[in-house]
Amino acid sequence: MNDTATPVLRVNGLIKHFVTKDFLGREKRRVQAVNGISFEIRRGETLGLVGESGCGKSTAGRAALNLIRPTAGTVQIDGLHIESLSPRQMRLLRRHAQMVFQDPFSSLNSRMRVGEIIAEPLENYRWGTKQEMAARVAELLELVGLRRDAAARFPHEFSGGQRQRIAIARALALSPSLIVCDEAVSALDVLVQAQIINLLRRLQRQLGVAFLFIAHDIAVVEHVSHRIGVMHLGEIVEMGPKDSLLTAPQHPYTQALLSAVPVPDPSRAARRIVLAGELPSPASPPSGCRFRTRCPSAFERCAAKAPFLQEVLPGHTVACHLRESSPASTTSTTPPNKETTTP
Repeated sequence: MNDTATPVLRVNGLIKHFVTKDFLGREKRRVQAVNGISFEIRRGETLGLVGESGCGKSTAGRAALNLIRPTAGTVQIDGLHIESLSPRQMRLLRRHAQMVFQDPFSSLNSRMRVGEIIAEPLENYRWGTKQEMAARVAELLELVGLRRDAAARFPHEFSGGQRQRIAIARALALSPSLIVCDEAVSALDVLVQAQIINLLRRLQRQLGVAFLFIAHDIAVVEHVSHRIGVMHLGEIVEMGPKDSLLTAPQHPYTQALLSAVPVPDPSRAARRIVLAGELPSPASPPSGCRFRTRCPSAFERCAAKAPFLQEVLPGHTVACHLRESSPASTTSTTPPNKETTTP
């Protein structure tokens, strides 16, 4: 796929509910993990998906690759609707979309040598001869910053950051157009996180691969993403270009997330926005706006009606009733017909 204007991944109205049943097979509880999210990622672009633990980020990433079956909605990878594909067709499509998991200690088979781990996708798709596969493994190891002789060693002989490099090399083996990174740096220390992020950016420049980068740390997402989507309780509440979203956040939840990012300069101490209460259960979300029970600026309409995403700045959308009366506003959080309050 060479057209940068055509989305590598297009997700529309994605829903994933998990249902638990009692001993008679009757539905006992329905957990709304992902509730109608939509987004696109183009070739050579990184979309960061950020939010608290339990907001549905990882479920969205796995459903987008059909690792778990969506309840509803459509997903297109390289223009193909994955929900209409047969198992054989889906298997062929998987070479175009790969995943890097959170834990590099459990995502690699400890009984296989590194060369075998990286070559496994090549063998599964009958890619070349043994000599060609060995050359490809050596090429991939060098691409992710490891020595060629690493192929003969086992995963336990490497550090966490090196193991994640091996996982990235495995994901790149079949030259995919899309890689989903599910909390790919959260298990690593800060220095190694920076090294892996720099590696991903370099690989993107060299190969043109698109990334869906899932993380709970918005400071990490800032360094790797072109656009950022903010998730709360299964829904995307704000999405926009990185610079726009970080400098002019429109949703109270995004503002609270950004206020929690540590500021290294003591002379620039930022005011922290502390949210009241706990994250509601996705099994029984609040009526109307799902953030209203924690929002410092909530008003009557928030309980009665769920907001929908609308554009407030070029390419920047937000789902918040505070923005409905003045779409062009970039700073005001005043509810209609209500006095200004300080969050």
